[in-house]
Amino acid sequence: MGAFLGLLLHAIGGFAAGSFYIPFKLIKKWKWETSWLILGFAAWVFAPLIMAWITVPNLFEVLGAASSEVKFYTFLFGVLWGIGALTFGLSMRYLGIGLGMAVALGFTAAFGTLIPPIYNGTFSSLVATNGGKVVLLGVLVSLIGIAIAGKAGMLKEKDLDDTQQQEAVAEFNLSKGLIIATISGILSACFAFGLAAGKPIAEEALKLGTDNLFQNNPVIVWILWGGFLTNFIWTMILSFKNKTFKDFTDKTIKNRKKNYLLAIAGGVTWYFQFFFYGMGTTFLGKEYEFASWTLHMAFIIIFSTLWGLYFKEWKGVSKKTMRTLWLGLVVIICSTILIGIGNNI
Repeated sequence: MGAFLGLLLHAIGGFAAGSFYIPFKLIKKWKWETSWLILGFAAWVFAPLIMAWITVPNLFEVLGAASSEVKFYTFLFGVLWGIGALTFGLSMRYLGIGLGMAVALGFTAAFGTLIPPIYNGTFSSLVATNGGKVVLLGVLVSLIGIAIAGKAGMLKEKDLDDTQQQEAVAEFNLSKGLIIATISGILSACFAFGLAAGKPIAEEALKLGTDNLFQNNPVIVWILWGGFLTNFIWTMILSFKNKTFKDFTDKTIKNRKKNYLLAIAGGVTWYFQFFFYGMGTTFLGKEYEFASWTLHMAFIIIFSTLWGLYFKEWKGVSKKTMRTLWLGLVVIICSTILIGIGNNI
């Protein structure tokens, strides 16, 4: 039952992550950096603090209780993750939802899943147990599924000409998008490292009466504040360079209030992926907690691909490309089942 609840929570988090860009796409007459800054305030400053305040007793005591070293590394991984989050947004801009997420999340899943148990020295013990072997098999199957989904994106690029690509993704640029998505995928894995580094913060929260389900919420605050710092600096640079500060107050933009609401909605949706991710990890146990990252990435790809289909990003592709896409999704779904079974052995 615990593994099932963990899968369900990761699925909800994956849906949130795969959907955050939908309201973002609806913003009109604002430059990218303007929209991203408002999204960032909602996603990485206010939402995590508010939700942690609601779910964690003595929140500010918890946030300050850990050693300076713990807080520094948790925040630092957040800064590095922030670069990944920033380039993640750019990946969607240049590749679209389907292909951008598949490439970026493929790297994120590999690094974020396998490095923590290797670094902590627990990888060998996983191989020694039947449950651990099944979970690792599930991780491997998931990575294969993600690779197949990425292959479908490559086939899609061959199927469509430049005009068709532009219709689906206004600023489509394959070479630029692939480079950015690769950087994003590697650095986005730092979120998983931040959770590992912030374990003493979670333990302090438990000592002060926090429900086990919400123990990661104060850790997420430190990580996301670090991520916001990165994004704030970059959006400020772009705003100065492009002279786009006027977007915030320009009364000639009739949909300005709607833009604010859409950016905030996108930000809050983004945050909820980590809210549910943090809860989902608690159901997999310490031994298999590393697999949470794979599950999170897998569900994001499933839902983001479905959104890509809804927005006709795959319109006009060949039957071979669609078969490859669906095969990737089926393999990813099978991997989540394997991880759930391994967790229960």
